[in-house]
Amino acid sequence: MSTSTSAVDTLLAAADQEWRGLGIHRRDREALAADLRAELEAAVADGLDPAELLGTTDPGEFAVRIAEEAGVQRVPPRYGQIVSVASAGAVLALVVGYVLVNGLHEVIVAAFDLPRSVHVPVWLAAGVFYGGVAAVVIAGAVLAVRVALRDAPRIRHTAARMTLLLPPAVAAAIVAAVGFGSALDFPFSPLAIGTEAAILLVAFVAATALARRWSVTAAG
Repeated sequence: MSTSTSAVDTLLAAADQEWRGLGIHRRDREALAADLRAELEAAVADGLDPAELLGTTDPGEFAVRIAEEAGVQRVPPRYGQIVSVASAGAVLALVVGYVLVNGLHEVIVAAFDLPRSVHVPVWLAAGVFYGGVAAVVIAGAVLAVRVALRDAPRIRHTAARMTLLLPPAVAAAIVAAVGFGSALDFPFSPLAIGTEAAILLVAFVAATALARRWSVTAAG
C-alpha cells in the first residue's frame, strides 16, 4: 500500500468517525465517503498531498463542513433529555414498587414464608433484594424512554441497548457499592450512603448515555 493511499484511508477513517458521532445515517456516510475518496484520490493523482485538500489540519472539522454542505440528516443525541427521562422513570418505578410491596406485604410474606429450619444465606437474600430493585429500576428507565420519547429518532434502538447495558452496569455498581460499604463496616453516615448512591448513579447515567451513543453512531 502506497503512502498516499494510506493517507487517504486515514483521512476517510477520521471523517467517518466524525460522521458517526454526528449521527449521520450509514447510506449518507457511504455517499459522503465515496465523494471524498474521489476528490482525495484525484488530488493524489495531481501530485498533491491529500491533507492539502482539506484546508485544515483537523479532518473532523472538514468532515463536519462537508456534511453540512451536503445537507445530510443527523440524529440528535439528546443525551440530557434521555438521561433525565430514564432517571425519572427509574424513580417512578421505585415509588410504585415500594407502594405495591407495602400494600401486598402480608401476601408476599405468606407466599415466601419459609420454615425456620430453612436457612437462607445472607448473600442470596441480598442478591434477591438488590436484583429485584435493579430490575424495577431498569424496567422503569427503559419503559419511560421508550414511551415518553417515542417520537425521538432511533429511540427504539436506544431502549434496546439500554436493556443490554444497564443490567451489567447496575450489577457492577451494586458490587462496588457493597464492597465500599463492607470496607467501612457499613456505616450509616451521610457521606458513606451518599458515596454508595453516587456509585450507582454514575453507572446508571454512563450506561444510559452509552446506549444512546451506540444507537446514534450505529445509525443505519
